[in-house]
Amino acid sequence: MKKKTNITSATSSQQAKPTTKKGKSEKFAVVGIGASAGGLAAFEDFFSGMPKELKTGFAFVLVQHLAPDHKSMLTEIIQRYTSMQVFEVTDGMKVQPNCTYIIPPKYDMAFAKGELHLSEPIKPRGQRFTIDFFFKSLAKDQLEHAIGIILSGTGSDGTLGIKAIRDSDGMVMVQQPDTAEYDGMPRSAIATGLVDYELAPSLMPAELIDYVCHNFSKALSENIELQEPDNALDQIFMLLLDKSGHDFSEYKSSSIIRRIERRMAVHNLSSLNDYVSCLQTIPSEANALFNDLLIGVTRFFRDLPAFKILEEQIIPKLLAEAADTDFIRIWVPGCSSGEEAYSIAIILKEKMKLLKQRVNVQIFATDISSKAIAAARYGHYPVSINEDLSQTRVKNFFNFDTESQQFRIHKEIRDMVVFSEHDVILDPPFSKLDLISCRNVLIYMDISLQKKILSLFHYALKSDGILFLGSSENVTGYTTLFSVLDSKTKLYRKKDYLRYQQPLAFGCSKLLALTDKEYKAMRAPLHTPAPVRKIRSLREITEQAILQHLPLSGALINDLGDILYLHGRTGQYLEPVSGDASAYNILKMARRGLQFDLTMALSKVRKKPDTVHHSALQVKNNEHYLGVDLTLLAVTATPDIPSTTPVFLVLFEPCQPTPASQDHKAESITTTTDLSADNAEQNNEIRRLKQQLRIKDEYLQSINESLEASNQELKSSNEEMQSINEELQSSNEELETSKEELQSTNEELNTVNSELQDKLLDLYRLNNDMNNLLSGTGIATIFVDLNLKIMRFTPAATKIINFIASDIGRPITDIHSNLINDTELITDVRQVLNTLIPKSREVETKLGHWYTMQLLAYRTIDNAIEGCVITFSDITEIRHERELIREKLNLVHLGSLMHDARDAFIMQDLDGRILAWNNGAVRLYGWTEQQALTMNISQHIPSDQQEQASLMIAKLNQVSQSYQSQRLHKNGSLLDVSVTATALVNESDNMYAVVNMERPLEGQKL
Repeated sequence: MKKKTNITSATSSQQAKPTTKKGKSEKFAVVGIGASAGGLAAFEDFFSGMPKELKTGFAFVLVQHLAPDHKSMLTEIIQRYTSMQVFEVTDGMKVQPNCTYIIPPKYDMAFAKGELHLSEPIKPRGQRFTIDFFFKSLAKDQLEHAIGIILSGTGSDGTLGIKAIRDSDGMVMVQQPDTAEYDGMPRSAIATGLVDYELAPSLMPAELIDYVCHNFSKALSENIELQEPDNALDQIFMLLLDKSGHDFSEYKSSSIIRRIERRMAVHNLSSLNDYVSCLQTIPSEANALFNDLLIGVTRFFRDLPAFKILEEQIIPKLLAEAADTDFIRIWVPGCSSGEEAYSIAIILKEKMKLLKQRVNVQIFATDISSKAIAAARYGHYPVSINEDLSQTRVKNFFNFDTESQQFRIHKEIRDMVVFSEHDVILDPPFSKLDLISCRNVLIYMDISLQKKILSLFHYALKSDGILFLGSSENVTGYTTLFSVLDSKTKLYRKKDYLRYQQPLAFGCSKLLALTDKEYKAMRAPLHTPAPVRKIRSLREITEQAILQHLPLSGALINDLGDILYLHGRTGQYLEPVSGDASAYNILKMARRGLQFDLTMALSKVRKKPDTVHHSALQVKNNEHYLGVDLTLLAVTATPDIPSTTPVFLVLFEPCQPTPASQDHKAESITTTTDLSADNAEQNNEIRRLKQQLRIKDEYLQSINESLEASNQELKSSNEEMQSINEELQSSNEELETSKEELQSTNEELNTVNSELQDKLLDLYRLNNDMNNLLSGTGIATIFVDLNLKIMRFTPAATKIINFIASDIGRPITDIHSNLINDTELITDVRQVLNTLIPKSREVETKLGHWYTMQLLAYRTIDNAIEGCVITFSDITEIRHERELIREKLNLVHLGSLMHDARDAFIMQDLDGRILAWNNGAVRLYGWTEQQALTMNISQHIPSDQQEQASLMIAKLNQVSQSYQSQRLHKNGSLLDVSVTATALVNESDNMYAVVNMERPLEGQKL
């Protein structure tokens, strides 16, 4: 029978679109990067390794520990290394793909519903866990789309955060400690065993892009049909059982598949069959998958309200019942790194101290992960546990280990807990237990396994024993086994039920219950496709066939005779020599009878790249002689062989004995039939020796010719060297004289240099003093010479004129300024240079800032005029306050003038708030002045007349507008009135209020 399992993965796009009101945007990966000391260099390396023009389709959020009282320049720095937009986060900022977001100083940051939210920390300074706080919120909101990266930093911030990310099926990267300037944070993260990648920052982007593209760009496995008994998922379970001894076949398939998909994404695999092969070929992968399936995310007093009920109601009752037995037994299965077991031990210790009661406590804490048990026994935890524990509990039950920079559990608490590696499915349970705390374990198991485990817990608990489950777990459907004590905190009491009083059959998992036939069927290897053969060209096929059918053997050598490649059976002609085997030389390896011919042929072909052929050579092989034709030729350069490297091909072709030896043999048979075989062999040997002597003579003759030529060349070179030597001697004498002169000059220069260094030091100090003075005043200052070229400017001046560092030496007339009427600045500078009379006036920038501009001549110590000094003092606030005072005085004066007028005078601001309401308005409309001042003008105007009133105000600009309209009376009636609206403006000609004079039309009944 077949079954189908759809392995699904959330889909995100590399080109995710912003969320709109009309539709829901596709999810995209959000990469949180945490760093502390040394983080800036790591950030630079990370973003330098990111492809510049690539649209990654995911967002980066940088969480750096920053000083709360310093403005951060991190946004500007990161922008230099990436083409993405970089933002400093503001509260409620929406996160978009292909953007980078940076936490501002003195804030904590959280991720919720696709937005970044800022909050002020309780303690602005001191130890804060900003990275943990952000990573936890990121994991909660983004689930498998959350990615956490830990870079350089001290301490352990981020360690708890990556646990939350991995629990949500996210991915974790950590900087390799040896590449980090400070390795505290990376090492703390690695110690959790939850890290997917350990890389240098520059290598992270490539792996990150591969992971995201593979994991989110498409569903990893859509509609994969798994067949029984030979399906891939069951094979994975079987491989895990073989490697780890633990059976995961009855865990929830959705949880298992999500974690398998994570591992597939890490290896860039797209099918379960490929992943089965990966498990079979990579020994460490089964252990990595095992660890992934056992993500142990826990913390001290997780779900505090539940532990509060345990502390206030359950533990006191257990202690009271233990007065008779003097014993309490507790089991914590799935204890992970021990926080839950230690939390229960701490509550017991506190209660026993409060009640002044001594009870023997045994807490059995178990887990199937040996790594988790080892960590729990070690009892060291990061400083960030301060977030989960009160200061009193930290002080009473932990010591700070200065070496590891972690908290260590007290020995009295450690001794209360027995940690053991134990599989709740396969191993027998503990018995006669008062309390079982199994929190967030059952949620990963399917219903059939939950039933087995709950039955097992029922068996292990003593009468009226307590079961403590996680917030997402319950005993619905098992009411015959347990009664509810507190449904909200998941506390249950054992019921006595005879059916489960007998011991259960332990160690009976689904896979272990298989028959031999079923087991072998599941172990059968999956079908793997045949490897793709490399397609060869027709030329390669032809050449290969020819070589296979020709009796040739040979070697490819360089010009020194070193062998580069051997083809065929060359052992008949070559033999290895003793010594270093790393470089074989064909001249040394040639057998007897071949060496001289080979040496001479190589010498010839080196001089002239032609084919050299020696026929019918006799090569001694053991006690026999073999005939061979030797051919040596130069090889044409190819893409694999550069033309600058001479390469030669040596070919050996077997041949028959020489005709001379054959004729001699025939003659011996016919004429001298009684000639013994020994004489014939001697004659052949003589002929062979003569032939070798001839070859040697030719070889020696060629050597003599080469030596003679070399001697002539050496003689000529010697004469040239002698001449050069005489010239060098003469030059050396001249250099000696020059050296003495230079030495004298050098002594004089040293004296001058010392004096100049002292002056430079004075100048350096004066320059620093002036720079600090100019920068410290905060006054924008510009120095120009007589040609109006810029000599110097302070940083504050860039707000007024768009200076950059390279503008020094450029005319100020070439640079665009932010001043309104900037041409007047040049006119003023020229006037001051001509008249030497200082000038001062107020100027305004295009951004609305006001400055007092002062210009005075630049005078040297000798009172020479060498330019002009321009300063700008910011008076924006002063100007603003001045205008406010003026406006208020105008309003007060105007209000007093119209207070007793007969006509209705109503003053309003631009938002419609009523600022003044005279006696005439009181008489006309019925509202008192006190009532009217709390109203908006829209309450006084009928709805169909409000648009007209708004249009009239919009037209005002130091001009009165008269029109007829209607107004509401306090009693609700409508009055026809004539309205004259007048604008009140400030010095900048900007309107800030409106005065309406309103009088009833003639014939209007009041």
